[in-house]
Amino acid sequence: MTTTSGRQGLHASHRRNHVRRQPRDVVFDAVLYLICFLLLILILYPLWFIVIASFSDPSAVAGGHVWFVPVGFTLDGYEELLNQPNVWVGYRNTILYTVTGTLFGLAVNIPAAYALSRRDLWGRKALMGLFVFTMFFSGGLIPIFLTVQELGLYNSFWVMVVPFSVSAYNVIVARTFFETSLPPDLWDAAQIDGCGNLRFFFTIALPLSKAVVSVIALWTAVGQWNCYFNALIYIRDENLYPLALIMRNILVTQQIQSALGTGEAALIALRKANLMRYAMIIVATVPIMCVYPFVQKYFDQGVMIGAVKG
Repeated sequence: MTTTSGRQGLHASHRRNHVRRQPRDVVFDAVLYLICFLLLILILYPLWFIVIASFSDPSAVAGGHVWFVPVGFTLDGYEELLNQPNVWVGYRNTILYTVTGTLFGLAVNIPAAYALSRRDLWGRKALMGLFVFTMFFSGGLIPIFLTVQELGLYNSFWVMVVPFSVSAYNVIVARTFFETSLPPDLWDAAQIDGCGNLRFFFTIALPLSKAVVSVIALWTAVGQWNCYFNALIYIRDENLYPLALIMRNILVTQQIQSALGTGEAALIALRKANLMRYAMIIVATVPIMCVYPFVQKYFDQGVMIGAVKG
């Protein structure tokens, strides 16, 4: 009987797999694929346009002649940009800010998230409320500026790392991950073996949390790499400028020269600004984009588990 029922189930499954699809199903799939294709084009084309525009003649880009391939292929934009001495200083500073800021951010956000995930933490709800409060309200630019100045961080390397390292959103995501991924029985078993809080965190919790740690590291690194507003407000030494601020200053300088100049000098300054505009985007974004493939396998898992509940 078991053999007969197994055969019947196999034949039923075989028949289901060969059921003829209705025309409306085919139409639905075709429309669905068309929508996905259009969304893909809407997302990829702006990125592709920036790439080809960076290799095209600026007059062709301004005239709307660049669509799918470079027109008037040139590397002058990259040459002009990389010949700027401050660009390499900015690259160095940005790499240092990104690496140091990411490590420091993980060092403060991940332990805080783990502590808030522990149900035996006294005042846990009140502390969580304070973190959430900072997502909606802040002291304002002037009080923060005065605080940074009083702490002696103004116009220093650490002003880009320490004051803004805590992210309430990252703490909430990591806390939710710890709550949903580390069962209480695991902590009970570790206690029986004589494991304390610190040892449990470093030897058990962290190795099991590579997904969320990778996601938080990526978010923090991207934020540090693209950060220029904090440098604009809190840094005056050009040797400490990040890449984003240096590129902004270069572009603003070229535009001012083209606006104030006359004749051929104005045209040269305007051409330089147009040449470097798209090259700046490529130079500034490619390095951080190269990091994503290394953490992509953890990204979806970390975000989805950390987003189950807030």
